[in-house]
Amino acid sequence: MSILSGEFAMKDLGPLSYFLGIQVTRDGNNMFLSQQAYVKDIIHRASMDSCKPVATPVDNQSKLSSVSSPLRDDPSTYRSLAGALQYLTFTRPDISYNVQQVCMHMHAPRLEHWNALKRIIRYIQGTADYGLHLGPVPSLSLVAYTDADWAGCPDTRRSTSGYCVYMGDNLLSWSSKRQSTISRSSAEAEYQGVANVVADICWLRNLLLDLHYPLTRATLVYCDNVSAIYLSSNPVQHQRTKHIELDIHFVREQVQRGRIRVLHVPSRHQIADIFTKGLPRVLFDDFRASLSIKPPIASTAGV
Repeated sequence: MSILSGEFAMKDLGPLSYFLGIQVTRDGNNMFLSQQAYVKDIIHRASMDSCKPVATPVDNQSKLSSVSSPLRDDPSTYRSLAGALQYLTFTRPDISYNVQQVCMHMHAPRLEHWNALKRIIRYIQGTADYGLHLGPVPSLSLVAYTDADWAGCPDTRRSTSGYCVYMGDNLLSWSSKRQSTISRSSAEAEYQGVANVVADICWLRNLLLDLHYPLTRATLVYCDNVSAIYLSSNPVQHQRTKHIELDIHFVREQVQRGRIRVLHVPSRHQIADIFTKGLPRVLFDDFRASLSIKPPIASTAGV
């Protein structure tokens, strides 16, 4: 702090407690990030203060379609609430997939999309006090999970890919995103997901290097598709994979340099599933806990 003060005009505001709508609560070396007040504001804006909570933010049935139901008469409320939910994902990655789905239809929201958005609000009504827990780690190392829901979009047949990156038990980065091109196989969709998370890992590793905390061990990337794992280390370029050659060479180069290792994980333990599809309640609760999304710790419950 003294070195920075010598270079820049600074003012010490004390320990961080509130920043851009995010409440920060400390308990020893642990931190709890939440947006409880912001959640209550979203619920009030939707006029759903007395709505009945639900256990999951989305059902595990079919995906949202752009032509499945009548158009909403007033799309402005839908767009406002969808944008507000996007900001909530800063501390609530458990709704990232669901928010991504409703935001895909902001240009022409329909009744089905409005019902999906209201379900998210009913979910956060029952979990308003939930937030992201962060704590100290014994050693610096990154672990990532990546998954893709092949051809899941009913309109374009594009895949949805998602990933999460951990440092110890701390969730550092996550994403749920519709892929920009159509994948012709599940292996291709999964491999594009691998390439996306590897790019994010490279950025994180470079950031740690700039902070003078270089990583000495390879980052483990867990994927549940055996073909995608094989492509990450197989030096043979097959004809059927030439259309994703850029992704293949990018990931393979990181593997050869010892920075990345792509390993298999059973689908039951694939945490990134929460970013690509709707899940049954038991599985959703398990993966949500794995993301360190929980209620506040007892000592801060009344804060």
